[in-house]
Amino acid sequence: MALRILIVEDDFMIGIHLAEMLEGMGYEVCSVEATEADAVAAAERCRPDLMIVDAWLRDGSGIAAVATICRSRPVPHVFVSGDAASVRAVLPAAVVVEKPFREDVLARVIQRMVDDMAAPRDRGPD
Repeated sequence: MALRILIVEDDFMIGIHLAEMLEGMGYEVCSVEATEADAVAAAERCRPDLMIVDAWLRDGSGIAAVATICRSRPVPHVFVSGDAASVRAVLPAAVVVEKPFREDVLARVIQRMVDDMAAPRDRGPD
């Protein structure tokens, strides 16, 4: 099964470009949303495996959307932003890809996220 990805991007052209790029990489784009509220609703509806999220939306915040979504179920996510430093100021451990981004950079970041999801967790001593 292909990884199901939710895209949250308020720039229509970037959202479409991301969807085409991700589908070309073999992923399933379950939804492209432009607002915080729509992102939260789509995450509940489609249950994505990964989210690609614009940090700053015209209607709401991608950061706030991720926080809301992850309260009910943790979902790995990558922020895309033209201002990565501001995202890291709010969320120092965030995975951020700076806009404009190249396809190979995004592909490497997604692969790293996939590898992290597949890695066995350290259960500690038995």
